[in-house]
Amino acid sequence: MIPFASSLLFYVNAPPVTFPRTDGKIKKIELPEDVYVKKFFRKHPDSLYHDAVKISGFDPPPARIFAWRVLELKQDGANEDDAMAVADMEYVAEKKVKKKAYKELKEIARSEGRRPPPNPYPSAIKEIQAEEKKYVRDRFHNPKVLEIVKKMKKDKQMFLQDRAASGQWR
Repeated sequence: MIPFASSLLFYVNAPPVTFPRTDGKIKKIELPEDVYVKKFFRKHPDSLYHDAVKISGFDPPPARIFAWRVLELKQDGANEDDAMAVADMEYVAEKKVKKKAYKELKEIARSEGRRPPPNPYPSAIKEIQAEEKKYVRDRFHNPKVLEIVKKMKKDKQMFLQDRAASGQWR
């Protein structure tokens, strides 16, 4: 047999491996609880920022806990509306208990002259503002920033003078 013919025969019997091609679209990963997470955020928009702020934490965000609880109750035989109502009541009750406990801890810390512990339900806006605070203060004290501000003021002053001298003032 000719060597070429034998390799052709091999190719027909065992073609090279081909990998499936994608259409270029990445499919979105959806979890069973995602429906309830969205419903939770519609009902409690203030906790929408918990995912974004505490993304590196080990504790799951409240929305996921709510969704898991709804799925658990549905698995036990409750209908969807009842399961959501129970999970929501549990979330609200837990939040109230934590707020009350934090209030008592703050009072104890103040009476002892210590700093209060961190808030278990901080405002996401306040957390973001606290992170940005150093940059806001930096613009008033950083010599490089102050130099840029002086240059911008000088440029604006020169522009206004040139504009007034050329008669373009309106």
